[in-house]
Amino acid sequence: MAKEIYEVLKRPILTEKSLTQKDKENKYSFEVAPNANKAEIRQAVEKLFKVNVTKITTVSMKGKLHRVGRFEGKRPDWKKAVVTLKDGQKIEVSDAA
Repeated sequence: MAKEIYEVLKRPILTEKSLTQKDKENKYSFEVAPNANKAEIRQAVEKLFKVNVTKITTVSMKGKLHRVGRFEGKRPDWKKAVVTLKDGQKIEVSDAA
């Protein structure tokens, strides 16, 4: 593998929508490196969590504009991957805040 696992997978995304997808559709969301492709994401998830990936969907997310008083800025762009696992397999992600 050209990149290390933690260079490809940055963090799990734990939002209300992603937690619902985890329970109902066996889909898990991760923030990934902007230059990571689907093959690298598949290898990283399978190696790190020891599961079988059936499908990967990636989305390039644009950073939002934000403002503090009169100062404006922009959050960085990032990439999200939604990984579907084989039926009966799970990844343990902590959803406790």
